[in-house]
Amino acid sequence: MQVTFLPVGRTVEVEPGTTILEAALENGIELEHNCGGFCACTTCHVIVREGEEFLSDIEECEDERLSMAEGLTIRSRLGCQAVVEGGDVVVEIPR
Repeated sequence: MQVTFLPVGRTVEVEPGTTILEAALENGIELEHNCGGFCACTTCHVIVREGEEFLSDIEECEDERLSMAEGLTIRSRLGCQAVVEGGDVVVEIPR
């Protein structure tokens, strides 16, 4: 499975069960995470451009936290909560 990060244009290999945040950090891709990946902030906000069906479902904690994210879209996820479960995913890191 692969995760592609936009706008940096990097694609990385991931194992099932890897979060978007873990994929970024393990591959030197800058993705803020002020709370340390515990769903307590919105700094790891990403927008899923492709492969949403290959990510874990949004749980209540993430849904509530996302409502505070700047630039929120219908395809927004928190990188610390979105787990890659099955296929290739493309995410955009908002500026």
